[in-house]
Amino acid sequence: MPSQRLSPDLIDLPKGWVSALVRGLRGKCPRCGEAALFRKWLKPVDRCPHCRQDWSVQQADDFPAYIGIFVVGHLLAPVVIAMIGTFGMSAWLTLAIILPVAIVLLLVTLQPTKGGVIGFLWWHGIGAFKAERRAVDDKS
Repeated sequence: MPSQRLSPDLIDLPKGWVSALVRGLRGKCPRCGEAALFRKWLKPVDRCPHCRQDWSVQQADDFPAYIGIFVVGHLLAPVVIAMIGTFGMSAWLTLAIILPVAIVLLLVTLQPTKGGVIGFLWWHGIGAFKAERRAVDDKS
């Protein structure tokens, strides 16, 4: 059947959850690492064209946005403190500079963050995903 997923023996499953997360961060399918994970900016493909993994069941929801806000906020907080405290800039000028920078950083990090979250969820079998692992060679 064309809708069936490829067997784990026929694809290169990641070695661990970090590998699955990195594949997602790069915008690749976390299961096979071959095809693109996204068809639009934040819309994952319904099914991987290479390994046929169903990505329509992913439930990343708002978590990638929370991670992005957390990271960008922690990156920009020292910059804001330096701009106001060290350089003596007014709060309004600081806001006028930092707000567009924060928006751009959030937009740039949102897709990789969503891909990483999807990879993490898939690896651990969270939600509708089934956890898959590489076959272990037992030659002892």
